[in-house]
Amino acid sequence: MSVDEAALDRAFMALGDPVRRALIARLSRGEATVNELAEPFAITKQAVSRHIQVLEAAGLITRSRDGQRRPCHLNPTGLEELTSWIDEYRLASERRFRRIDAVLETVKEQES
Repeated sequence: MSVDEAALDRAFMALGDPVRRALIARLSRGEATVNELAEPFAITKQAVSRHIQVLEAAGLITRSRDGQRRPCHLNPTGLEELTSWIDEYRLASERRFRRIDAVLETVKEQES
């Protein structure tokens, strides 16, 4: 599997901040503008805008233009690349656990 290490670094760095994780969680429910995203936070809209720029640079969100609105959206491609990388290691771990389970089952049967 070909992995863009720099893109992974940007994505994990972006997700390392709790505000950015909260923004991703909010956008998972649908598009939102900066003003809408800023509502629950006790930080300035400019700070939220900077967080959005980091998420956008990491490829986790996109912005579109709808007249005067500039809604933010989750970027399924960016999220898929990140989850695919994580899944690769999760599946490898699961395969190891299944092999250990098989060995333990064999030992258990031999003891009976």
